Amino acid sequence: MAVRKVKPIRSFNFKPGRVLAGKYEVVSSLGSGWEGEVYLVVEKDTGIERAAKFFYPQRNPNNRSLLFYAKKLHKLRNCPILIQYHTQDSVTLQRQPVKFIVSDYVEGELLSNFIEEQPGQRLDYFQGLHLLYTLAQGIESIHHMGEYHGDLHTDNIIVQRAGLAFEVKLVDMYHWGPPTAQNIRQDVFDLVRILYDVLGGQRHYARQPQPVKSVINGLKRTLILKKFKTAGQLREYLENLSW
Repeated sequence: MAVRKVKPIRSFNFKPGRVLAGKYEVVSSLGSGWEGEVYLVVEKDTGIERAAKFFYPQRNPNNRSLLFYAKKLHKLRNCPILIQYHTQDSVTLQRQPVKFIVSDYVEGELLSNFIEEQPGQRLDYFQGLHLLYTLAQGIESIHHMGEYHGDLHTDNIIVQRAGLAFEVKLVDMYHWGPPTAQNIRQDVFDLVRILYDVLGGQRHYARQPQPVKSVINGLKRTLILKKFKTAGQLREYLENLSW
C-alpha cells in the first residue's frame, strides 16, 4: 500500500474574517519567519485581541518548536520585555495538524518598519542609544534568569515610542541549545549590531560621535565582547557614557 507523501506547507495565507479552531477570528497578518506565521486574532467569546503564531508542521516535528517556545515564555514570564504566553491550540490544514501558540497582542510595529519611516530611514544617535539602553535592560533580565534570546534583529522587535524613550517587546526567541556563555555573548553582540543598523550602518558610521563608536567598536566582534561580556555590562556602560 502506497504511503501518501505529505507536502510541506509554505504559507498559511489566512484571510481576515476566517475563524480558526472555532475560537479565533483572523484580523490581519503580523509577520512571518522560518518557523511559521503570526496573526492578529480576536477571541470570539471575549472580543480580546491576541497574537497567534502558527507553526509550519515541517518546522515543528512532534510539536518540539512550540513546546520549547511556550515553556521558555512561561519560565521568563516576569521579564517585562517578553510577550506573555496564554495557551496553545491546533487546526487542520491540508490534512495536517497545525499547532499554534496564543499570546498577548502588543500594539506597536516592527523595528525594521519603524526605521524605514524615519527621516533618512535611520535614527539619530541620541534615539539609537535610548533604544539600545531599553533593549539591554530587557535582555539583562533574561540573562539573569539563565536564558538567552538567540535571534535578536530589527524584524524581531516590536517598538512603540513613549516620549523620549521606547517601549519594546521581543518576539521569536530561538533555540540554539542550552544557555551557554557563547549564546549569551551572541545576544550582546546582536544588541550592538542593532544599534549599528538603526543608525544607518556602514554608510553613516564614520560620522558618528566618538561615544557611539566606543559602543559599536567598528562592529568587531572580539572588541565588542571583550568590552561587554553581558547585557548588564552594556547597560552600565551606557548609563555612565561620557559626552
